[in-house]
Amino acid sequence: MSRGYGAQSMVAPLRRVVMRRPDEAMASADPARWHYASAIDLGAARAAHDAFADALGAWGVEVLYHEEPLPEHADSVFVFDPALVTDAGAILLRMGKELRRGEEEPLGRTLQACGVPLYGRLEGDARCEGGDTMWLDHDTLAVGRGFRSNGEGVSQLRGLLGPLGITVLDYDLPYFTGPDACLHLLSLISPVDVDLAVAYPPLMPTAFWEELRRRGVRLLEVPEDEFLHTQATNVLTVAPRRCIMLDGSPVTRQLLEEADCEVITFPGEPLSFKAEGGPTCLTRPVLRDPE
Repeated sequence: MSRGYGAQSMVAPLRRVVMRRPDEAMASADPARWHYASAIDLGAARAAHDAFADALGAWGVEVLYHEEPLPEHADSVFVFDPALVTDAGAILLRMGKELRRGEEEPLGRTLQACGVPLYGRLEGDARCEGGDTMWLDHDTLAVGRGFRSNGEGVSQLRGLLGPLGITVLDYDLPYFTGPDACLHLLSLISPVDVDLAVAYPPLMPTAFWEELRRRGVRLLEVPEDEFLHTQATNVLTVAPRRCIMLDGSPVTRQLLEEADCEVITFPGEPLSFKAEGGPTCLTRPVLRDPE
């Protein structure tokens, strides 16, 4: 396709992504304030991030960088959350985590510099983070409602996406470990093909599980330990059954490989395990092929 943007899929071949390297804001962040497991070593975090970017490049994905200075935003490396990219352009979301508010417009400027027009933005009391959004197909978006995304956010998304022919389905997320932690809808599932996903069903909304079953999606159930400690459900699909995940989840990796998936891993300890964000969170897909 001639247009350089449009990513209404979780699994179609990935062509372009925006990423942001870890910076001094993350390295100097107070772990208690930002809900990190421990302080971030900038050199080690950048090495892990670069290994991830190199893996994407090796699979033919163009990596674009968001480099606008954001000295007060330690989490801005997780570029998946402040925006959504549709066939009509970018929608700037509104972050549910107060410390992250203000990331949206700078990422929007970077997307515009990469050729993605702004289609719309959430306003007022709306809250929605990208991690709570999952494309079920090109014309259906699932949204998790929890501590990071609210009913007004869902309502405004419906208003923006309806004219594009997109249906928004929303599901209540569980309390789990409370408002300070990060439990997104995509904390619980990552599609790796139109009919296959890694998932942690014990925390999934029942109606969401039923919708996946209705669609014929087979769930590879990750073990509790790998869900809790090594983000086994956070997998970035580069093409159907071709994916990138964090080191440290051998059971989940075996499940994927037994399902004929090609898997690449990169180190999770320096960045992702400390700051609650894996390969999906570290990328904002800009362009995927039509399914």
